Amino acid sequence: MANAAAVAYVYKGVDTKGKKVEGEINGTSPALVKAQLRKQGIIANRVQKKPKPLFGGKKKVKPADIAIFTRQLATMMKAGVPLVQSFEIVADGLDNQGVKELVLKIRDEVASGTAFADALRKHPLYFDDLFCNLVASGEQSGALETMLDRIATYKEKTEALKSKIKKAMTYPIAVIVVAIVVTSILLIKVVPQFAETFSSFGAQLPAFTLFVVGLSEWMQANWFIALICVVFGIGGLVEAKKRNRKVADFFDRMILKMPIVGIINYNSIAARFGRTLSTTFAAGVPLIDALKSVAGATGNVIYEEATLKIRDSVATGIPLNAAMRHSGLYPTMLIQMAAIGEESGALDEMLGKAADFYEDAVDNMVDNLTTLLEPMIMAVLGILVGGLMIAMYLPIFQLGNVV
Repeated sequence: MANAAAVAYVYKGVDTKGKKVEGEINGTSPALVKAQLRKQGIIANRVQKKPKPLFGGKKKVKPADIAIFTRQLATMMKAGVPLVQSFEIVADGLDNQGVKELVLKIRDEVASGTAFADALRKHPLYFDDLFCNLVASGEQSGALETMLDRIATYKEKTEALKSKIKKAMTYPIAVIVVAIVVTSILLIKVVPQFAETFSSFGAQLPAFTLFVVGLSEWMQANWFIALICVVFGIGGLVEAKKRNRKVADFFDRMILKMPIVGIINYNSIAARFGRTLSTTFAAGVPLIDALKSVAGATGNVIYEEATLKIRDSVATGIPLNAAMRHSGLYPTMLIQMAAIGEESGALDEMLGKAADFYEDAVDNMVDNLTTLLEPMIMAVLGILVGGLMIAMYLPIFQLGNVV
């Protein structure tokens, strides 16, 4: 039977000198907490579960948190600390309560006799098949600490690559949102003031000014409906991408065709392919099984389907590099590195070097994209805001003709 999961308790009491003390401690029940406190020389008068915060609550468990947990666990085990005790040490050093509870649940399951990989499989939201299979391989081979170190390196590299892609996307999206907000405020609040002034001119307004005034009147009447449509439209597209394979396929194809962003995405897919296959193959996973894990890690439905076709080709005896070349999707350098690796018997090493190359390429392209986008974004903002101002001042410039 599994032990009850430890939770946080708050206590008040007195120490051996009669001084009042209070604090927080983890335990499975109030009685056990009091016993634990007595061993520390504290007589507890009051012990109760730590109340949950009114707002916020637990932080979400992110992939980056899993990467940190894996690295810390690998470090503990390399130092010779037993697995169950390693969980406790790692959990005590975590600030995120959600991650802490997850680690303690896994600890309890492992302490009750469940295999580490099986305990992880009970939490598929945080540990995918690749992670669980690699841990299972490490347990079976008796080299769990080495396998955890490889998994930690893989997760760290993967998360670093994701952060670079997000960095490339966040800046332009944020500026575009600000531009839309500023333009909307000008149309709703500023342009109407000019429109009232124009009504007393007694002259025909320029076509550009009439267009902006008409747009302003529409925004005043329908801004709330427009906002709801934008929010629900974006939310609907995100959900459709998650739930509908055809929509996801469309978006993945469009992203690859976009200038600059498509090249970044292309290189990131090559990096993920090389990194995942290198890690799984080095862990002793058969190439055909490893390719199945790689398919899900590419992050793009087009390359996922292509990788599964490569897997089927390899299963019939075709070399990996030939199957990759036949797909027509992967870069030449990655294919050549795979060919060299197959010939030399060092496929994992060659693919790892290829992954390093493409990760560096993504990093450099993200920096260049940020530098390139800054003047372009400033130009767009200037056109939007400057265009509105010009539309408002054109009638004023013509005021002399009316007078």
